[in-house]
Order: sequence, then C-alpha cells, then structure tokens
Amino acid sequence: MNGILIIDKPKNYTSFDVIAVVRGCLHERRAGHTGTLDPMATGVLPVLLGNATKAQSLLSDTDKEYEADFRLGMSTDTLDITGKILSQTECDKDASQIEELLPQFRGDIMQLPPMYSAVMKNGVRLYELARKGIDAEREPRPVHISLLELISFDRDTQSGKLRIACSKGTYIRTICDDIGKLLGCGCVMTDLRRTRACGYELSQSVTLDRIRSLADEGFDFQSILLPTDSVFSDRRPVYISEKQAFRFCNGGELDYSRIRNFEPKENRELLRVYSADKTFLGLGEADSEKQLLRVKKLFPLR
Repeated sequence: MNGILIIDKPKNYTSFDVIAVVRGCLHERRAGHTGTLDPMATGVLPVLLGNATKAQSLLSDTDKEYEADFRLGMSTDTLDITGKILSQTECDKDASQIEELLPQFRGDIMQLPPMYSAVMKNGVRLYELARKGIDAEREPRPVHISLLELISFDRDTQSGKLRIACSKGTYIRTICDDIGKLLGCGCVMTDLRRTRACGYELSQSVTLDRIRSLADEGFDFQSILLPTDSVFSDRRPVYISEKQAFRFCNGGELDYSRIRNFEPKENRELLRVYSADKTFLGLGEADSEKQLLRVKKLFPLR
C-alpha cells in the first residue's frame, strides 16, 4: 500500500499514537508522519505509507498554517494551558491593542524556543531539562511568519483566536507568550489546530474514528490514498522515454540533451521524474556542470 493519508489528529494523541492506529487498521508496517503535533494539538497530520515513507528526508520546508486559541492574563511554564501556572492577573485589553502588536511578528523574525520543546541542548532535549527544573540558556532561531491575523477576540473573557502561517520550527505558543509579555499581562495558548501542512488541507483529512470504522468494514484504503508524488507537488515534473526510465530506475544518469523539453532552472534542482506513461519513478537531481540528471531517490511500487 503506497501513498499519503491525511489524518485529522485528535486531541490527546501523540503523532506516534496516530501511526500505531493507522498501521493496525491498514495492516501496513511501513508508515511514518511528517511534522510532529503536540498531544494537545489537532488537525492535519500527513501519514506516509509504503514507498511514500522514503520521502520523509526529502520534504521541502513548506509553510504550515494554524488556528490558535489564546487567553490573556495568565502565564505557564509550558506557555500553554496544560502547564504549571506561573502568574495570573486581571486585564482588560481590546482587539485593537493586540492587532497593533502583530506586525512586529510578521516576516523574518528571531524566536526563542520554549524550554518545553524538543530542541537539543548539549545532546539533551530541552523538555528533559525543564522537567528537572533547569532553565537552560537558549539561542533565538530564525523563523518566518508569512501570515498572522486576529480572527476573533472576546473582551469579556480576554480570549481570542489567531490564524498563523509559518515556517518549520516556529512555536505558536511562543508567539502567544510574547504577545502577553508585550501587553504586560501574560498570555497562554489554549488550543491549537493545524489547518495546512506539506501542501495538504484539512478538507482532505479523515478522522481516526472514520479509519477504524472503515477498517471494520474491510474497506480498500488504497482507493482513498493520495499518490506518493503529491508530496512533491512543489517540484517540477520531467517525462522520460521507456528506455530512459529503465536506465533511471537502475541508477543510471541521463544526458540533458537526450531528455525532451528539459531545461533545469538551477544546478541541483530536484525534479519529479515520470515515465512516458506518467508513472512516477522518483526524484532526479540536475547536475548542470556535467549536464546530467542523476537519481536522487527512487520510489518503486513494491
């Protein structure tokens, strides 16, 4: 079974819990996921099955999109509602005060990763140090916020919702915490839902309950899997002849001049390679110096 299954991850499941359920229901041992979601988070979790698992190390750093609920007047050690409360205060902010702050978080910014995170420090995960009460020195890291807007805000409850599109490695709860610091009242993330990841949308997802139900019915899951090459939709396609496909699938290089309508945009560009009958073969890497298309990764159907 080869392809991509978009799961709407439920709350209180780890990403590995989801993989365990999918493996059991689909009877497919080769399964992995792209982009870990914390247990409290829900939403888009692409699951790679069969030959698609070979794509994991080659995925582009595409933006992810989230909707994050937050509450003003509180701070915690985890920066979200699940953590130990560090402070609580009465506040009476309005939507305009929040919106005035948002521009400074858009674009390329430096972000300090939270202590409760999987970032490594001297070979140890930060969350392991945090659980021991250690507040380790951390270096801010560059992230990109392409979209940040306030969707709603209730002044009575001091609660609202943000829509955020950001690069890999961005911590949404850190954005909430930083907003709270600037407002001088604290802020925690109370809920997080990922609405887009790796080019896949929430509308393409299926719940774990639905997966279990279909498994009980003996459903053919291959019929609802997205094709493996869809995870590389941001890469340009190139089509080769039957003889070239045979050579490519056996690790052979292909001369630029012998590939019809082929002109790489840059050296080392990765391209989706298809046979003449439009069967996805794998990824090729352009070597413009030697005018050769080399095999980067093959995705055999078996």
